[in-house]
Amino acid sequence: MEAFNAFLDTINGVIWHDFVLYIVLAVGVLFTIWSGFSQYRALTHGVAVTRGKYDDKDDPGAINHFQALSTALSATVGLGNIGGVALAIALGGPGAVFWMWVIGVVGMALKTTEVTLSMLYRNTDDPDRPLGGPMWVAKEGFKRMGLAPLGTLIGGIFCVTLLISTITGGNMFQAWNVAEITHGYFPTIPTYVIGVILAIIVGLVIIGGIKRIGSVTGRLVPLMCALYLLAALYVIVLNLGSVPEMLRLIVVSAFSTADASDAFLGGTAGYAFLWGMKRALFSSEAGQGSAPIAHSAAKTDEPVREGVVAGLEPFIDTIVVCTLTTLVILLSGAWNRPAEAAFDSAPALVNPQRIVYDDNGRSRTYFGEVVAETEAEYTFLIGNPGVGEAPVRALPRSAVTTLETATDRWVPSVSHVPAKSVAARRISGEWRANNTVFMIVQGETDANTGRNLHRLHGTLRELDDGRLAIGWIPHRAETSPSIDDAGLYNHFVGAMLTGHAFDRVLPGLGMWLVTIACWLFAISTMIAWSYYGEQGVIFLFGKKFVVPYKLVYCLLILIATLGLIRTDAELDNLTALGTGVMLWANIPIMLIFGVLAMRAYHDYFRRLKTGEMDPGHEAPPITDVVEGKDVE
Repeated sequence: MEAFNAFLDTINGVIWHDFVLYIVLAVGVLFTIWSGFSQYRALTHGVAVTRGKYDDKDDPGAINHFQALSTALSATVGLGNIGGVALAIALGGPGAVFWMWVIGVVGMALKTTEVTLSMLYRNTDDPDRPLGGPMWVAKEGFKRMGLAPLGTLIGGIFCVTLLISTITGGNMFQAWNVAEITHGYFPTIPTYVIGVILAIIVGLVIIGGIKRIGSVTGRLVPLMCALYLLAALYVIVLNLGSVPEMLRLIVVSAFSTADASDAFLGGTAGYAFLWGMKRALFSSEAGQGSAPIAHSAAKTDEPVREGVVAGLEPFIDTIVVCTLTTLVILLSGAWNRPAEAAFDSAPALVNPQRIVYDDNGRSRTYFGEVVAETEAEYTFLIGNPGVGEAPVRALPRSAVTTLETATDRWVPSVSHVPAKSVAARRISGEWRANNTVFMIVQGETDANTGRNLHRLHGTLRELDDGRLAIGWIPHRAETSPSIDDAGLYNHFVGAMLTGHAFDRVLPGLGMWLVTIACWLFAISTMIAWSYYGEQGVIFLFGKKFVVPYKLVYCLLILIATLGLIRTDAELDNLTALGTGVMLWANIPIMLIFGVLAMRAYHDYFRRLKTGEMDPGHEAPPITDVVEGKDVE
């Protein structure tokens, strides 16, 4: 996994280079100005369309505007809002949120444009099962230019990136986060059991196709949003007086270096920009090209109408939901919390032991500490065990080929676990086996944060006598780092940090609220992304491969819960890959054909303004809209 993550880190360094972020931001500004600030149209006309005032059962499509919006939102309003925001703040600081807002605003124009394009070029040969998305824009658009082979090639490339994003951010990220937070709060439930349950639930829904997906998400999305937002508002109301200061902190930190504070290591303004952009793009999917696939199933004969509805997504996702999550994390102090426990004094950093042994003809290497030995075997506390392997191994001496000191790696000289403070026990209870912890070490300068601070992670392991010990994941450095802070911090990754934030306000709230929200958000996201990937499979290979694809998709849910990901950096590597490659494929398509979307956009509102278009009808009952009965 270390080599795999290093490989992903290298790829992400290219696809997430600063110039890529500048281009996405510039394209968003371009379509904002070109459309005459379509954000206003989304918040006014888009709301009326979503309410059902323009729904017509005779229009081509499978689901109404509300269900299309719900399906797309189910893919965006998810763990990116709970875990992704927490990740941005933990690594980029409060300033990252400002850049999330910026993407949220310009993302409304990006969504309007890309969905309008997909509606213009969608395939309605089967009116009840329309096909759409950037791949069809490329295929049909270039075909009309006399460049059909080029269009098929570019559409195929987009579908490959779509499947990568489906596997990573749309599936494995969701499953891993659910397993992590559920197992963290309920350690008796193995993560693989959570994976099996998720796979069964998702499988039962996606077998029914887009109509069942639209029906489920139309009910699930409003419920999960209402549940989560009410709890967030509770935290904000309790800390209402501090809200202005937190908003000021977000803006100031976006343009200046954030100072290190307790668990937060600090970072440059550029680092905040990077994390804010990355997490906002992942959360809202603006410019990614995924949402047009869901919206292409909407019943309408006006492409722009669905495009304007899509413009609501980044507003709901990033401006509303992500901001509430942000305020919960900042107001509770979870982002720069003090240590949960402390050693009597700052431990020294020493080189761990490297043990190499012959495992039935296969050489294995681990770093850690020999905690006991006899004439027959070593008992080795492993800092970085492999997937499915025990962290404490009894290794026969006869199988050990090398036992030496690793001079380029460093771990604290202690492995015992100090008692938590009274306040920490009140919030999150006692230490438990498999808790991930970290200490702060000083060493070489981190090019990303501009500081010499690093987190050195470890995992609590239960020894044979019942005691807990820390299996440290060695910090790699050529020169000796040092520790000045004796604190031991509980490492809350992604959604776990948001859950901890709620728990700091009302102990137990995070345990139940965030666990339930994560399950609902993740299931709805995985359902929607399964449909996105399915459309990519159909474009590349045809409908006969849909069933095998769905089986593989459900299997990947289980694989993601087997312990492949351990830290927030590894988590980001996985999701950043999927989002990044889709941006590289979709943004050029938008720039090439964007003029057609803008032409249709302005013509639509000209006709609406002059009365050439049907002004719509009275809004149907909201229950009919939610259930899709108004278009049956």
